[in-house]
Amino acid sequence: MTINQPKRIIAVLFGGRSGEHEVSLMSARSVLSVIDHSQYSVVEIGITHEGAWLTGQNTLAAFEKGLTEDLHPVNLLPDPSRPGLTIVKNFVSENNLPGKEISIPVDVYFPILHGTNGEDGTVQGLLEMADVAYVGAGVIGSAVGMDKGLFKDVMIANNIPVVKSIVVLRSEIKGNLEQVIRRAEETGPYPLFIKPANLGSSVGITKCRSRSDIAEGLLEAAAYDRRILIERGIPNPREIEISVLGNDNPLASIPGEIIPGADFYSYEAKYLSSSSEIRIPAKLSDAQSAQVKALALRAFKAIDCCGMARVDFLLDPQTEEIFLSEINTIPGFTKISMYPKLWEASGMSYSSLVNQLLELAFERKADRDQSSHEFRREQ
Repeated sequence: MTINQPKRIIAVLFGGRSGEHEVSLMSARSVLSVIDHSQYSVVEIGITHEGAWLTGQNTLAAFEKGLTEDLHPVNLLPDPSRPGLTIVKNFVSENNLPGKEISIPVDVYFPILHGTNGEDGTVQGLLEMADVAYVGAGVIGSAVGMDKGLFKDVMIANNIPVVKSIVVLRSEIKGNLEQVIRRAEETGPYPLFIKPANLGSSVGITKCRSRSDIAEGLLEAAAYDRRILIERGIPNPREIEISVLGNDNPLASIPGEIIPGADFYSYEAKYLSSSSEIRIPAKLSDAQSAQVKALALRAFKAIDCCGMARVDFLLDPQTEEIFLSEINTIPGFTKISMYPKLWEASGMSYSSLVNQLLELAFERKADRDQSSHEFRREQ
């Protein structure tokens, strides 16, 4: 006689306090559609633009429609002795007393939170303090992978080629814009790219061909982050991407190529326009393909990443030089996003990929559990 195993409970986190809030909802919709409900029960947790954690019936649909009034506040305490989620129903009663608290056990958390306050190590820190299993990179990998300036420094330290750039602060832009513009022009010839250091999905990025473009780009990026990256442009670069999957022994997918329908692969080109083209596999020589795969794995390990990442490269069509552009530790995860499409072309279906990420989360948690949290005196 076979005894049915109890279902594991997954808490899927989406939304968030980020310019990529809406992208997160799209990714969550795809992930939720393929979770095996014969093995898992799902708790949907939406995080508002203001940072409130909410759950209830059809949470994702409520967030997509902007109708969250009937959802309930939910908390995750950074306290391993009080595991699970605390849901507060009837948050304030007629007598102004707290509502009823309901505790829900959770086996694994799946954060699908792009950008700041989700992909940058902040949520990962909370999950670590709560001592729970979760999908994706840890605090260090998330934080270093998120900050484009710091990430480049780590790549340089590991002899991984990156495009020349500088980082400036929002306070410097406000204090002496003209001086920052001069420093930007010293980075290299036009075009230059200006980017918020801690944001993805091409939000806040400006391609600059003149001083006036730089001024506008700096102010645009400073609206999203206090650290701003100014990067030398490569004329008409080829944009190559690799998907990485695993923990201590990661694997790299076949490479793909983005052919932007716009001037560069902007937010509009990624999500609002159908003019961009994805080419899988990328038209590379065997040597180039091997090189980007090797560099992707080196970068993944250099920041102590785990679970998943999409690693992006720029290939100079004139010199054939390859530069590592950035790493995305929670890449876009819709069924048409590059990360799952590269794995699909490498032989792994979208649903299998989601299942593999959940198993990697449990593997990583088991590894963390081997670490002692108390000093052991010698006998």
